[in-house]
Amino acid sequence: MSETYPVPDLPPGGIHRAEETIKRSRFIVTMARAASPEAAHAFVERIRAEHPQATHNCWAFNAGAPGSTAQVGASDDGEPKGTAGRPMLTALLHSGVGEIVAVVTRYFGGTLLGTGGLVRAYQGSVKLGLEGLPVREREVLVRYVISMDTAYDGSFQNLARELGCEVLTADYRWDASYEILVPEAAAGKLEAELARLTSGEALIDRQEEEAN
Repeated sequence: MSETYPVPDLPPGGIHRAEETIKRSRFIVTMARAASPEAAHAFVERIRAEHPQATHNCWAFNAGAPGSTAQVGASDDGEPKGTAGRPMLTALLHSGVGEIVAVVTRYFGGTLLGTGGLVRAYQGSVKLGLEGLPVREREVLVRYVISMDTAYDGSFQNLARELGCEVLTADYRWDASYEILVPEAAAGKLEAELARLTSGEALIDRQEEEAN
């Protein structure tokens, strides 16, 4: 069974943002969901383009499960080595949230913070963003292609509603054929109930899994 875990609850392209001022420097943290390193890097470039005059756009991401280091990245973006990207990544890895990217944009206010101050500022900005970040459970869906006699259509529709399935397509030209998405936790019950309802006549073709 594929793993489920908390992820940012944001619409496609949506962001979550928070800001604080530390010794006259503005620190703006912008977060989003990133299910792959490519998505994370694209988001970083998006924020760079939004803040081209910023002193720094430091970033970190974990594109996998909470705490996993298999798909991570970080950058100090010109700040002293180890004072921004790594502290930000540490905060993300300990957040309990997966598939997340954060960019901390700094507009320098004229006062140097020192190495320790920078670490606290960048890590603190990520923690500030995490405090108000909406999250939800990552859902794994299984795609099925199903065919059965049209006599079973009503029973199938009731079962699909009961199990929280999404019917993507329905075709009644020869028999009742559907393409559906099923929550992974309900996949076994779907197969068993369809076999029972149709006395084993339904053709059930399990396709690929996809995360939502």
